[in-house]
Amino acid sequence: MKRLLNTLYITNPDYYLSLDGENVVIKLQDEEIGRMPLHTLDGIVTMGFAGASPRLMGYCSEKNISITFLSSSGRFLATVNGESRGNVLLRKEQYRISDNEEKALKIARNMIIGKIYNCRWILERATRDHAFRIDVERIKRQSNYLYNALNNFNEISSLAQLRGIEGEAASVYFSVFDELILQQKEHFHFDRRNRRPPLDNVNALLSFTYTLLAGMCKSSLEAVGLDPYVGFLHTDRPGRISLALDLMEELRPIMADRFVLTLINKKIVSPGGFRTKENGAVIMDEDTRKAVISAWQLKKQEMIIHPYLSENIEWGMIPYAQALLLARYIRGDLDEYPPILWK
Repeated sequence: MKRLLNTLYITNPDYYLSLDGENVVIKLQDEEIGRMPLHTLDGIVTMGFAGASPRLMGYCSEKNISITFLSSSGRFLATVNGESRGNVLLRKEQYRISDNEEKALKIARNMIIGKIYNCRWILERATRDHAFRIDVERIKRQSNYLYNALNNFNEISSLAQLRGIEGEAASVYFSVFDELILQQKEHFHFDRRNRRPPLDNVNALLSFTYTLLAGMCKSSLEAVGLDPYVGFLHTDRPGRISLALDLMEELRPIMADRFVLTLINKKIVSPGGFRTKENGAVIMDEDTRKAVISAWQLKKQEMIIHPYLSENIEWGMIPYAQALLLARYIRGDLDEYPPILWK
């Protein structure tokens, strides 16, 4: 199993990144704040507007180290990548499948099965672990809806139909998401999913964490030789990492949603770390972003037995494991793409 290297996160919007030898140097105006050897990194994520030097971007492209630029709220802006060295035969088959709805549907359907299954088990675990603190009857009702949705997947005959079922299932799941928030309810309450921009503290955390997860999925797909921009469920759009978004669907509940609930319920974040802009957008301050990223890095190091591979791997390796299984299916080594089914 390939071990993915580390990602450097820059959360201060005033930090500027430059190159010195084989090190990335972080500066505030002309003062050096820190440096890190580039050979220890496979990616840099910066949330600043000060930018990065062309020399650093050129070096990172040559060494296949991605630089991802995010807005201060965590919205994806751009990625600088080096030359694509993916397996050309694998990618050609990926493109053929993407252009064939019947074949694309077979993969996308399994990904959404994984998503709905994982959403349901998050609800089921909540009723088991917190039965005296939540509306069990209401959550069980929505869990049963998701269970019934899973039983109807063999009848799906088009991507449009699949997207409709996925959207309805997501709506049902998020309709009881607020029940899972057990602490700081006065400041962390969830009415509905909103984005671009997020309009409350919980949605700000979800959007930011989804961005982190999307970056991991993109890197994992590139690592196994797939093109992250050509998907099966999400339509192609210039600059859109469609396949990374596809892969991310089954991982959202277990890697992002549960993580956000942990941040709130364990009081790793507090309401003082959020502010509302004039347009209603809610953003995190730098200290809160650092706390979220620190917790994210620790979460990635926790171990889990992969339900399909039966291997003990780090949580942070799950996107790579799924990307590897997807590549094996596209090559013809597996009869079906096996989504991760967490319980």
